[in-house]
Amino acid sequence: MSNNYYGLAWVASTALFMQTLDATILNTALPSIAADLQESPLEMQLAVISYALTVALLIPLSGWLADRFGTLVVFRAAIALFTLGSICCSFAGDLNSLVAFRVLQGAGGALMMPVARLSIIKSVPRHEVLSVWNMMVMAGLIGPIMGPVLGGWLVTYASWHWIFLMNIPIGIVGFWLCGRYMPNLTGKRFRLDWLGFLLFGGALASVTLGLDMIGSRTFSLWSAIVVLLLGMLLFVGYYHYARHVSQPLLGFSLFQYRTFNIGTQVNLVLRLCGSGAPFLLPLMLQVAYGYPADVAGWMLMPIALSSILCKPMIRSWLNRFGYKKALIAATILLCASLVCFGLMQPSWSLCWLLPPLVLYGCAMSLLFTATNTLTISEFSEENNSEGSTLLSVTQQVGLGLGIAFAAVVLNIYRTLLAPDAVAQAFSYTFFTVAAIGILQIIVLLKLQAHDGENMSRREG
Repeated sequence: MSNNYYGLAWVASTALFMQTLDATILNTALPSIAADLQESPLEMQLAVISYALTVALLIPLSGWLADRFGTLVVFRAAIALFTLGSICCSFAGDLNSLVAFRVLQGAGGALMMPVARLSIIKSVPRHEVLSVWNMMVMAGLIGPIMGPVLGGWLVTYASWHWIFLMNIPIGIVGFWLCGRYMPNLTGKRFRLDWLGFLLFGGALASVTLGLDMIGSRTFSLWSAIVVLLLGMLLFVGYYHYARHVSQPLLGFSLFQYRTFNIGTQVNLVLRLCGSGAPFLLPLMLQVAYGYPADVAGWMLMPIALSSILCKPMIRSWLNRFGYKKALIAATILLCASLVCFGLMQPSWSLCWLLPPLVLYGCAMSLLFTATNTLTISEFSEENNSEGSTLLSVTQQVGLGLGIAFAAVVLNIYRTLLAPDAVAQAFSYTFFTVAAIGILQIIVLLKLQAHDGENMSRREG
């Protein structure tokens, strides 16, 4: 791998580091933030979902902006916006202001990773993409290692406000790195579909908000259902609209590629199945079992460590077993780890959580890398911008829906069970999200044995 690709991987990993550090710190700190803002820690999911929702909503702008102004210009603006949002979050005095500032953060985050990914797809030869991708993710996964521990330490011994201020020096480093290594690549300019943007954005906001309303005890069930149905109607409206315009915001032409079609489905289901765990685990340890934030932070470290340690072996696993077998096996291991989380009892030592935490980290690492590279495996050069945008939207929509789904399920069990059965509600929630893995295996069975082979085969 050439030095240019090496530097570009570092630029992308800086963006990933900022985002993963922010996400993992926030998950651990939610109970402390809730106490300071006088909110229930089990109803703080909107602070997390609002970021993912904003990212998914604004990601479709990333390809248009990058093609128009260049990848370097847009990436620098994204880092500046994300850092500004972080500073504002540190001054939030209530949940509403925190959510608003998280939206500002999300506006920057919506552009960072998609533009970095687009630069990699456009600049790096096809046979080198997996290596660059692995290096980017390995460096970026330092964030999940530091995040839970640092977040737990800060809220225990200092103040939760510092978890957002940590992004200032990182943003400065990222701003310098991208100027040194990232090319300012442009593409064919096109007119942005603003009507499609409003339809898609309204649909996404309504569905996510509806799920959050169901997961919260502040709103009535009927009002939540109305908002959810409105979102679904807007999605249907956007689908019919996009099929009858020449350049829709998010088109459906790429779904003619079988691996993209299957990979997109897997990405969505995977997020529903696995994305809720990093949100649920620190809450369970602190709220249900009474562990302090710093202990909860240390307990999440094995996830990131195992993810990094297995990264160098992913290419050989995929070459040996193929994408289909590797993805199905990883899904089974992921579900097994989630079931183990649900089996936890108050009398257990925390040491019993270490094996499923490692298993979860390895399974998610393989699933993310394999699914993302499989999704782009059949792309041609002209598909790069649209494909990168659609892949990023799918991931962020799935992340937001995965956390919202986990919060909804947890709230349902809290309503059905006795008020003091909080630990049992968490257990049933883990069992429920693990069952989603059955749907993922059904989707993976559509793959063929040779799918994804070109991602590890050298061209020429």
